[in-house]
Amino acid sequence: MGADTAIFDAAGLNARGLGGFDATAYQPVPLTLAMQRPLSIAIVSDAWTPQINGVVRTLGRTVAELRALGHSVHVISPADFRTLPCPSYPEIRLAIAPRRGVARLLDRYRPDAVHIATEGPLGHAARAYCRHRRLAFSTAYHTRFPEYVAGRFHVPLGLSYAFLRRFHAPAHTVMVATRSIADDLSERGFGNIRFWSRGVDLDLFRPRPADLPASLRNLPRPIHLYVGRLAVEKNIEAFLCLDLPGSKLVVGDGPQRAYLERRYPGSIFVGSKQGEDLAEHYAAADVFVFPSLTDTFGLVVLEALASGVPVAAFPVAGPKDVIGDSGAGALHQDLRTAITRALQIPAARCRAHAETFSWRGATRQFLQNLALIPLQQPPHRW
Repeated sequence: MGADTAIFDAAGLNARGLGGFDATAYQPVPLTLAMQRPLSIAIVSDAWTPQINGVVRTLGRTVAELRALGHSVHVISPADFRTLPCPSYPEIRLAIAPRRGVARLLDRYRPDAVHIATEGPLGHAARAYCRHRRLAFSTAYHTRFPEYVAGRFHVPLGLSYAFLRRFHAPAHTVMVATRSIADDLSERGFGNIRFWSRGVDLDLFRPRPADLPASLRNLPRPIHLYVGRLAVEKNIEAFLCLDLPGSKLVVGDGPQRAYLERRYPGSIFVGSKQGEDLAEHYAAADVFVFPSLTDTFGLVVLEALASGVPVAAFPVAGPKDVIGDSGAGALHQDLRTAITRALQIPAARCRAHAETFSWRGATRQFLQNLALIPLQQPPHRW
């Protein structure tokens, strides 16, 4: 049994392709070679800095870990192209007509592996490049876009999932972060699913009992914390509408911020935070409230746990996978009940569970999931 198969089986998944697609035509190099020599890896992503979200943070940390392991990583992002703002998300820039530019960059890099992280313009351009040259590639399912667009624009879920299923079908591997998402995609006809977990910076995110600024220490207790994008798909109002004692502290920015500040003047909105500032806000909290119903993982859940803060959430994909049976959080269909129960959980239990996740381990999973390209592929001009 190969190492990639062992990881696959450990996730409890079944490998299967989609009918009519011949994955063997792409002739990837055996994945176990990914651990035997330094690789040149191209990661193509429509989500990259200066965006602040879970996809960018995951990719940024993975790139850093890959380089620390001795691999060369080339990121193809919107920064390499002319862009326009994404509708309803102006802070997200979309590349304009990037197909030739992506081809030129991939021809220049001559990577050993191509990983397509997102399903946007750059992702489609890289997919077309690989398919045209019959090169194996991997993809990842980071975001539940069908649920997002259904909530915003009332697009039927079936239509959106058909679009994504077609996008991911030629991929040698489709990486997912949790068992729940893998099961859901498998039921919807996706194939070639592999497990790629996440990690957390245990040095940055840690309990800080005597290391907090007065502005946070003096807030009325208990402090109920939310960290994340302020957008309708995050279901934040399910938290803010609750009548709770103490303080509601909201860290993050997004298209819903102005509306939420007007609607919930009793909550404290502090905008986006990063680094030590963000870590201090986590450590100040008594409970972390995660009201999202559509996240595929929830890095913020791990960051809260590493800070010694218990998590309250709905029993849905993401939190139920991260929390599991650890006892480090409380999941309930009634969010108030989850919060009440979470407040009774000791900080040490939360920290101990977070310590079972590592970016180095997650990055090794990523490496095993790559589809390596045979050497000496000639460049192709579009």
